[in-house]
Amino acid sequence: MSHTNVSDSSTRSPLFLLAIGALGIVFGDIGTSPLYTFNAVLQLAGDNTQPETVLGALSLLFWTLILITSVKYVMLAMRIDNNGEGGILALMSLLTGKEKQHRLIIFAGLFGAALVYGDGAVTPAISVLSALEGMELIIPGVSPYILPITIAILIAIFSVQHFGTARISKWFAPVMVVWFMSMAMLGVHGIILNPEVLKALNPWYSVHFLFSNGYASFVILGGVFLCVTGAEALYADMGHFGKRPVWLAWFGLVFPCLLLNYAGQAAFILANPHLTDNIFYRLAPSVLRGPLIVLATLATIIASQAIITGAFSMTRQAIQLGWLPRMRITQTAEDNYGQIYIGAVNWALMVATLALVLFFRSSAALASAYGIAVSLTMLMTTCLLFIAMRQIWNWGRVPCALVAGAFLVIDSSFVAANMAKLMNGGYIPLLLAAVLCMLMIIWRRGTTQIVRNINEHPVSMTAFLQTIRESAVSRVPGTGIFLSKQPDITPAVMSWHVARNHALQKNLIVTTIEIAMVPRIASEERVRVQQVDESVYRVMARYGFMESPNIPQLLQGIELFAQVDFTDATWYIGHESVVGAPHNGLPAWQRKLFVFMKRNSSHVTDYYSLPHNQVIEIGRQVSI
Repeated sequence: MSHTNVSDSSTRSPLFLLAIGALGIVFGDIGTSPLYTFNAVLQLAGDNTQPETVLGALSLLFWTLILITSVKYVMLAMRIDNNGEGGILALMSLLTGKEKQHRLIIFAGLFGAALVYGDGAVTPAISVLSALEGMELIIPGVSPYILPITIAILIAIFSVQHFGTARISKWFAPVMVVWFMSMAMLGVHGIILNPEVLKALNPWYSVHFLFSNGYASFVILGGVFLCVTGAEALYADMGHFGKRPVWLAWFGLVFPCLLLNYAGQAAFILANPHLTDNIFYRLAPSVLRGPLIVLATLATIIASQAIITGAFSMTRQAIQLGWLPRMRITQTAEDNYGQIYIGAVNWALMVATLALVLFFRSSAALASAYGIAVSLTMLMTTCLLFIAMRQIWNWGRVPCALVAGAFLVIDSSFVAANMAKLMNGGYIPLLLAAVLCMLMIIWRRGTTQIVRNINEHPVSMTAFLQTIRESAVSRVPGTGIFLSKQPDITPAVMSWHVARNHALQKNLIVTTIEIAMVPRIASEERVRVQQVDESVYRVMARYGFMESPNIPQLLQGIELFAQVDFTDATWYIGHESVVGAPHNGLPAWQRKLFVFMKRNSSHVTDYYSLPHNQVIEIGRQVSI
C-alpha cells in the first residue's frame, strides 16, 4: 500500500520511520555503488590520476547523481505513479489505453522490464565481490579464497529466500543507517586531506573534461554511470513506502552521504596517485578496515536482497498483466503483501548470478557487464515519461520536448558509452533481456490466439440456458463453478461439460477474473454479481496487477452466496492441448516454446487457490 497520503499534520515519527525503513529496501543498490564505481572509472581512464582527470570524473559523478537520480527519478518520475506504484511496468500499464502508439509503449515497457532482470543477476555478483575484495588489504594471501567465499554467500542468500525476509528485514534499516553514516565520515576524512576536490561541484569541470579529452572522456562515462544504477530500482520500489518517505531518505541522508564519499575517494586519489585499487577501503584507517569489510558485506547482502525481492514483485506484475506464464507465488508474510517468493525466478537468478561470478571472477571485470542493461532501461523510461507528460500532465509539445529531450540526450550518451563495453561482457545482460522479452511476446501471442479460438463461436448465457431447457440435459442437485475469461458469453468449459456429460448442476456460478491496469483494487470495487437466470449467477471480480486472486475466498465473502455449501461445490476448468494451425498460426519454433512454457506454468488450481479435490478439468485441442 502506498503511504503517499501521510499528512504533515500527523505525527512526524511515521514519516521518519518510513524514510528509515526505505534505506534497506529502496537504496540498497545505489547505496553500495561507491564500492566499485571510482575503481571502474580509473580503470577505464587507464589509471590516469592526473588532477584534471580525477576532478573531471568527480564532477561527472556529482552531476550524474543530481540530474539522473535527484531530478529525473526523485523529482519527476516519482510524480507519475500508477496509484502509488512505480517502475517501468507500472508506467507501461498506466499509459496503455491512453495513447495511440500502444506498440511503442508496450515495447518500451517490456524491453525495459526484461533488462531489469539482467541487472538483477549482475548486482548481487558485483556488490558481494567488491565488498569482499577489501580483504586483500588486511589478510595477505587471501585472494584465492575471495571467489569461493563470494559464491558461498550468494548461494546462502538465494537459498534462504523461501523463508521470507519479514523477520530479518527489521535489521536492514539500522545496518544501512550505519553504512551511510560510515560512508559520510570516510568522505569527510578524505576531503580533509585535499579540500580542493569540492571545486568539482562546479559543472564546468564536467563540461571541460567531456570536451577536452575526446574518446577517453566518452569511455569514462560508462564507469561514471555505475553511480546511478540503483535509480531505476528506486522508482520501482516507491510503492513500498510512498513518495515522501523516499524523498526524505534520499535528500536527508543518502544523497549527501554519496556525494561526500565520492569526494573523499577523489581526494584520496589526488593525495595518493599511485594507489588506484580498492579506493573505498584505502580511504579508511587501517584499524577500521576489518569492521568496514564486515559492514560492507552486510550492506551488499541487503542490496542483493532488495534486487531479488524486486524481481519477484516485477514477475508478479508481468504474470497478472498476461506477459508471463503463471508461476507458483508464495506469500512469506501475512501482514506484508510485498513479501513473496517465486521459486522459478529465485533459482534462475541464482544460476545466472553464479555464472557471472565464475565467468568474470572480479568486480573490476564485472563492471564491463554492468550498466548497459540499466542505461537502456533508463532510456525506455525516458520515452514513456515523455508520453506521460503529454497524456497525463497535458504538457505542451515544447515543454515535453525540452525536458524529455534533455534526459534523452543524457541517457543516450550513457547507453553509447556503455556499448563500448559490449564485447567485454556487456552483451550478457542484453542477451538475457532479449531472450526474456521474446518469451514474453510469444506467451502473449499464444494466449491471445487460444482465447480467440476458444471463443470463435460465442453463445450468450441466456441463449445457452434456453437450449438447456429445451433439450434433454438433466439438472442435478449441487453447485457448479465455472471459470470464464469472457464475462458476457458462455464459458467454453461449460459447453464441453454439457456436451460430454449431458447434465448440469442446478446452481451455477460463472466467475471471471479481470486484472486491471492499476496495482490494487479497493474492496468496495472488487466484485460485481449479476443474476442471469434462476440459481444462475455471473461473478465479475477485478484485481490489480500487484494482487494475487483467491477465488474461493472471494466467493465465500459474497453475501448472496451465504447459503451455498462450497465444500460440496464442483469447480470446472478447461485444459487446452495446443496443436499447429493450418493457416496464419504461430511459427513452429514459437509454438514449441509456448507449449513448453504452458506445460511448466503453475496450474490454474494452484494459482487461484482452488480446492484440489473438488476440481474437474476438461480438455480439448486448440490450434494456434
